[in-house]
Amino acid sequence: MVNLCAPRPRHPTAYEQPWFVLNSSRYSVMPSEHPAISHFYAFDVAQSTDVLAVPDGCVDIVFDCDTTRPTVRICGTPLEAQRVELHQHHHYFGVRFSPGVIPGFINVLAADLTEQELDLLKVSGFAQRMFENIVQTPRLEEQMRLFNDYLAPRLMGRTSKLTAMVIQQALVHRGDLRIQQLEDLSGYTSRTIHRQFSQDTGMSPKIFCRIIRCQAALETLNTQHDVSFSELALDLGFSDQSHFLRDFKKLVSTTPCDYQRKIVQNAYSDRISFA
Repeated sequence: MVNLCAPRPRHPTAYEQPWFVLNSSRYSVMPSEHPAISHFYAFDVAQSTDVLAVPDGCVDIVFDCDTTRPTVRICGTPLEAQRVELHQHHHYFGVRFSPGVIPGFINVLAADLTEQELDLLKVSGFAQRMFENIVQTPRLEEQMRLFNDYLAPRLMGRTSKLTAMVIQQALVHRGDLRIQQLEDLSGYTSRTIHRQFSQDTGMSPKIFCRIIRCQAALETLNTQHDVSFSELALDLGFSDQSHFLRDFKKLVSTTPCDYQRKIVQNAYSDRISFA
């Protein structure tokens, strides 16, 4: 059986939404010590635009800290590339939860959050005071502290040990995971695994693994400029390169070649500051 208390592996979702980074004038990231949170981030938007959110298996809380009409949204993971509207000269503060984690302070089923953006103040009785304080401070460190002070005791949802095992194995194997492996590791049938995982996360294990595999591809493209797409497809467990290219384009809305060209031309890694 899998050791559920083992340290969390470093996973590709520690990286940011790439289209957000490329359309921001400034992007800051700060890691979190809380196991439910992947990281905090903040960014400024130079001009109003629709950008794409790519599937990452994570729930985000995004604060629009506009001085006249601030808002806060809780966003479930998209299952395909999905358009998100950002506003000119607005400052945003975000909280990205760890893959598969549904925060425990919202009154929404996991299945009703996937692919949706909801007003956090309408689905949580704990958020109003925190929201009012966070949008009034421009400093990422202070926004993090306020979020943790108000909501840290309620961050973890009721994720089962079975779902936690599936998430851990998907991250370790970078999404290249088969249901038979999960049956062998857990001792449960595929039907039970599917039912429990879907109930806890709003996604099937197959969809979650597909998302994590795409994130692993993004991680490679973000950090290695000389990439063989055929070797990358093989490394990630795709049956062939064409399957990899089709899957990547559906989830990221461009080809791996065009994606890598954009991040090189726009100095992707230089746009991110790690606090």
